[in-house]
Amino acid sequence: MDFNPSEQGAKVLKQVTDFVNNEIIPIEKEYFQELRSLDNSWVVLPIIDELKAKAKAQGLWNLFLPKSEFGAGISNADYAMMAEQMGRSFIAPEIFNCNAPDTGNMEVLVHYGNKEQQDKWLKPLLAGEIRSAFCMTEPGVASSDATNMAATAVVEGDEVVINGRKWWSTGIGHPNCEVLIFMGLTDPDAPKHAQHSMVLIPKNTPGVKIERMLPVFGEYDEPYGHGEVSFTDVRVPKENIIAGPGKGFEIAQGRLGPGRVHHCMRAIGAAERTLELMINRGIEREAFGKPIINLGGNRDIVANARMAIEQARLLTLKCAWLLDTKGVIGALSEVSQIKVVVPNMLQTIADQAIQIHGGGGVSDDYDVASIFAYARCLRLADGPDEVHRGMVAKIELKKYSQKIKQLAK
Repeated sequence: MDFNPSEQGAKVLKQVTDFVNNEIIPIEKEYFQELRSLDNSWVVLPIIDELKAKAKAQGLWNLFLPKSEFGAGISNADYAMMAEQMGRSFIAPEIFNCNAPDTGNMEVLVHYGNKEQQDKWLKPLLAGEIRSAFCMTEPGVASSDATNMAATAVVEGDEVVINGRKWWSTGIGHPNCEVLIFMGLTDPDAPKHAQHSMVLIPKNTPGVKIERMLPVFGEYDEPYGHGEVSFTDVRVPKENIIAGPGKGFEIAQGRLGPGRVHHCMRAIGAAERTLELMINRGIEREAFGKPIINLGGNRDIVANARMAIEQARLLTLKCAWLLDTKGVIGALSEVSQIKVVVPNMLQTIADQAIQIHGGGGVSDDYDVASIFAYARCLRLADGPDEVHRGMVAKIELKKYSQKIKQLAK
């Protein structure tokens, strides 16, 4: 394994790093202050469009799509390092048109969408003209087992009829969100992993209703948000099914592999930012005649944080390398490993940063409380820790299948 970026990757990585440090982080505080001061914060502030135009003009756009006519042609391993830099800021991913769930939805349309679907929805998404949401998780069932899904997408003649309720549909509050990818049950009599379909639904289709926006630790994550959405006799053309009926699970597996690397590398970037905030706070403030960083076990906390970040990064880069060289199937264990390791690492460091910040750490004055909430949610998003540990164990124990069979006799 060689984790050195390619020549192109190194060049773009430097551009992304410089853009994040020089253009985005300096305006973050003012941006969030202005957004929170509005009566309606579900808006796109002008500074976002200005920065997007600037990033696009520099070619720092759609960097997440490897080896594709639609993207920058950057490998997963190279993009992982760029995602880390984007993870240093909550607003950076959209600036580069690399924010979830749009990245995953665009990947779905690149790999599984037909030309008509790509022309209608993929191209405006790639241009950053619209945003999207992904509707999979449901409030009424344990969605960690996707076969529990109760919402339906039933083919009736030339139409698909959609019914059910979804929640944690990230991005649906964005004013530019125009299309949803909905996963629902199409044929309950088909084999378990051929029962579901993914369907493109324009947000303004009759029967689609945002019941409420869901707060996360009291925050709504404007202007993106996470919605609970009901679908009542929603009808769209059969042509809106992606890759055909029954392909939902196949698409989901293809979507989630690279997406989890993106999530994890952004989380590593957030961890680096958190460690910086922790150290600066510890150096600048004194208690009992000493800088806080020199009190108690705080130096050990700093050392352990550095080691944890390095370990998490190496594992995630290995996973990205495997995706590039072996494909999703060749990286199944590693994809699940990073999804457990990285959010837990970030949550621990964010919690320690809150402690070193003192009372300010749980306020909106600093970023560490928001980072903690982000880390805690990431332990549930795209599959909870327990599901991923189960996958790692399953793959590991498969190596001992013969011995287990012999012992069972």
